[in-house]
Amino acid sequence: MKPKELFLSHSSKNCLVANRITVTLRNHGIPVWYSPTSIMTAQQWQDEIGKALRRCDWFMVLLSTKSVESIWVKRELHYALRHNQYDDHIMPVIIEPCDFEELSWTLELFQMADFTNNENQAYTQILNAWGIGFDQTKAS
Repeated sequence: MKPKELFLSHSSKNCLVANRITVTLRNHGIPVWYSPTSIMTAQQWQDEIGKALRRCDWFMVLLSTKSVESIWVKRELHYALRHNQYDDHIMPVIIEPCDFEELSWTLELFQMADFTNNENQAYTQILNAWGIGFDQTKAS
């Protein structure tokens, strides 16, 4: 089932790839909560992250050496793993080789998309989870 809203967890040091993924998913009709475009100036960003985590029904975490080191990615993932709304709705996405078990040993239990080998194949895999075909012309 297509997400009502997907929470995108990422390291701010991976914003270029996070932005590209966000645009591509939005172009395919997936509503994405992505902090750089979802938090307005003067809002308390910690509060906005918390509201989004409570509201969203899918959780995608971009895995990289920087995200594995990020305390905020770890906090967001921990929230998703503890709350029923994300049961079977957590999608780890490898954007560079890393030891993702440092974030959580449970990540290996989820089907992962891997952008390191074939980006189009990763988009296909992600969108197929929601019954949507990947249209390369909508890729960012």
